[in-house]
Amino acid sequence: MRSNLTPFHLAIPVNDLDAARNFYGGVLDCPEGRSSATWIDFNLLGHQLVCHLAPSSQHTHHNPVDGKQVPVPHFGVVLSMEQFEDLSARLKEQGIQFIIEPYIRFAGEVGEQATMFFSDPAGNALEFKAFKNIDQLFAK
Repeated sequence: MRSNLTPFHLAIPVNDLDAARNFYGGVLDCPEGRSSATWIDFNLLGHQLVCHLAPSSQHTHHNPVDGKQVPVPHFGVVLSMEQFEDLSARLKEQGIQFIIEPYIRFAGEVGEQATMFFSDPAGNALEFKAFKNIDQLFAK
């Protein structure tokens, strides 16, 4: 899968590089790029995700959105609806524990989207979503 957007770079802390490699490389199927004893680059849909070895010191907060408790901070990618459905099915097959199960948010409203939240092994919260109409990505 490749995004048509300008690639971004995101660095996140992880407490176990092998677990990060298994999760991002195995579960999410992100090709591995460069690495060292303290970090690994992954290709996350054409974006550079760098997992840096760091002690776990994250404090996750939650904000209410559409009746759900959304973890903050979190990161993720906007997918096509087909990519979202494929990833959702693959994650369920692999037994991933969801923070928020895949569902349709803002149904029938501007910005209607499929969304799901789950954590990597280091506790970093991820959101993957897909819009019914991608032209409403930033609509109010």
